Amino acid sequence: MDEAELRARVRKLLAEAHPERTDSITFRRKQFEHGLALVHFPEGHGGLGISPKQQLTVLDEIQKHSKVVHHDPPAGTIGIGMGMPTVLTYGSEKQKKYHLPRIFSGEDIWCQMFSEPSAGSDVAGLASRAVSDGDHWVVNGQKVWTSVAHLSSWGMLVVRTNPDVPKHDGLSYFILDMKTPGVTVRPLYQITAEAEFNEVFFDNVRIPHENMLGKEGQGWRVAITTLMNERVAIGGGGAKRKGAGSAQLVKLWKDRKAGALSPAQEAMLRDRVTRSYMDNELLRITSQRARAAQKQGNPGPEGSVMKLAQADINKHMWELAMDVLGQDALAFEAGYQLRQSGFESRSLESAAKYMFLRSRANSIEGGTSEIMKNILGERVLGLPGDPRVDKDVPWKDIPRS
Repeated sequence: MDEAELRARVRKLLAEAHPERTDSITFRRKQFEHGLALVHFPEGHGGLGISPKQQLTVLDEIQKHSKVVHHDPPAGTIGIGMGMPTVLTYGSEKQKKYHLPRIFSGEDIWCQMFSEPSAGSDVAGLASRAVSDGDHWVVNGQKVWTSVAHLSSWGMLVVRTNPDVPKHDGLSYFILDMKTPGVTVRPLYQITAEAEFNEVFFDNVRIPHENMLGKEGQGWRVAITTLMNERVAIGGGGAKRKGAGSAQLVKLWKDRKAGALSPAQEAMLRDRVTRSYMDNELLRITSQRARAAQKQGNPGPEGSVMKLAQADINKHMWELAMDVLGQDALAFEAGYQLRQSGFESRSLESAAKYMFLRSRANSIEGGTSEIMKNILGERVLGLPGDPRVDKDVPWKDIPRS
């Protein structure tokens, strides 16, 4: 499909549902129906089966004809960036038809339930169990660091269904209705004074067998699909929000108090602001180039490059923002209200303080930077892997704390 034809399709969508006259869910439903949600998805499932780089053409045409753009809902990032590719790859036709449009429109929020108190970076060592009971599975256990679980209708759940085989072979992957009896979500307060993360407990939770993605024991393979898409979604986030963070930093620099810095401090901070702006632009452009080169299908381990770089650049940028603020950076608003995100209505200075605290998570969430380096070393560069003494040992025989 050439660019002219794609732009014509977008204009046809706008004629049926214009963003300035429709709410986000209605418009995004129509966008899905027209195959313009994720253009690299197959026809009938929100896409047109074309290159993902052509998604930028869709956005450009919408922006030409509308002052309002219904971007991905903030709480929908996990479902759209990770849930949709996983359901598309492993879901039944019935699951695809039901879930994909609801995820993209924002009608359903999804969360990802992988990490456990005793299995964070080593996800394959998780201990939550599912036992077969007729045409259902009964789940008991606990997950942790589950973003937006308190808002979610559905969750992606990995549990152990066979403890008698090596840890990677005994896992299965389910779609869980978060309103199922026995599911308890408890907030985890963060350094930002928000409760974006949660603990999730399972007490004899019954999941229909038909909600399993992939086959029993293939949970690790399905989880890898989710994780690879997660790293691309996190690492490539800057490409969707053109220079958002660096623009805030530059404005903070321009708004600095006159006379607050010595000439030497001015010179050093100016250099650091320039360097940070360049790093962010390089990240954005590299992400766009990777997207343009991407073919249909799920991303590979190369997505870890962007995730690793994004974590480092983002943390350094907000540390620099605190240096620009000087002693004003020391005060942070009080309060521990439960909220998923709280900086939309904040001042630029307050938002910078929030982002400085929030950015501490960048090198942990979605796989730690140490894990990213391992993946790049072993799977991209082909270096020898770390010795894994438990690789062929049944999970039940592996010592655990």
